[in-house]
Amino acid sequence: MTPAFRIATSVVLGCVAAGVVVASAMAQTAGVGAGVSASGTTQFRDPKTGVVWTPQNVSKDSRLESANPPSTPADRAFDPKTQIAIAGAIAVQRPSANLMGTVPITAGPSMPIVTLDGPSLQAIPGQRWLTVLYVTNNSAAAINPELGCTFTNGGRPVQETRIIVPTAGPGQRLGLPVYGPRTDIFVDRVLCRVISPV
Repeated sequence: MTPAFRIATSVVLGCVAAGVVVASAMAQTAGVGAGVSASGTTQFRDPKTGVVWTPQNVSKDSRLESANPPSTPADRAFDPKTQIAIAGAIAVQRPSANLMGTVPITAGPSMPIVTLDGPSLQAIPGQRWLTVLYVTNNSAAAINPELGCTFTNGGRPVQETRIIVPTAGPGQRLGLPVYGPRTDIFVDRVLCRVISPV
């Protein structure tokens, strides 16, 4: 064998060995990461979490979408103009209240008789929207407050509610649930106010 032939043989065997290593690495990657499913869909399995990503469940930011995509209920939550819901008659509620505690009597020229705190908003799946209100009587007399709440989506009212609060004794702080529209109507905010006493 000539030296040139030996060098050529070494180069060829080196290339074959490199090809085997690359093929082996690709086979391992197909088992762990990228691959093709039985249905022919390209997929990638995250080795840390085990989540399998396919074209159907990855980000759609870079995809070309139709100019008029189908309107689903989830889409209407982000595009209030597509929701057809208007506030009808005012719903009157008489919720039961829980005594949260008492506060010092502070009603006067700079402090209102009634203060309203914490209109949080949450959905009870398959039922109604819910807000929990805290009503404080800052006066030394018992009062019967009335409140008003407006449930909105994108600034548009979808339900008006009047709340008749149970009697609040002097200095009492009450917590009470107020129900909004059904959860198939999207709501992004609730605005509540004291109607009386002011």
